[in-house]
Amino acid sequence: MPQISQLLEVYGSQFFWLLIVIGIIYFGIAKNMVPKISKTVDDRQKRITDDLAAAQGAQDKAEQIETNYRASVNDARANAVSSVNEAKAKAAQKNEAAIKRADAAIAKKADEADAELKAAKTAALKEIEAVAAEAAQAIVKTVSGAKVTAADAKKAVKAAF
Repeated sequence: MPQISQLLEVYGSQFFWLLIVIGIIYFGIAKNMVPKISKTVDDRQKRITDDLAAAQGAQDKAEQIETNYRASVNDARANAVSSVNEAKAKAAQKNEAAIKRADAAIAKKADEADAELKAAKTAALKEIEAVAAEAAQAIVKTVSGAKVTAADAKKAVKAAF
């Protein structure tokens, strides 16, 4: 086979050209592509670092906002509780004042009613005395036939009461 015998003669030149082509490809990639890939990797790493820093800053800001929010909510709750307590105290004072006024008005009405009741009782007693005196005159006149004056009958009725 003549091809095998030529293999050793051709082998050296093919190996030489193979090394030259591989060297050209190697140096071409090293000079052109490696810097571009390195730049892309560095840019990507920088972007990732910047994004992580921005995320950390946003998280810190969110935590600060949450802290401020919680503080404002707690302050609002405290203000609301104090406002409610103040309103309760004011309402209690107003209720006490209203109860005192109502008690005074009721006491005044009770005194007026008591005075009216005493006046009515006195008037009723006077009427009863007058009716009793007239009845006593009529009874004495009917029973004994004696004539009693109205003044004497009133005196007798008053003495009996």
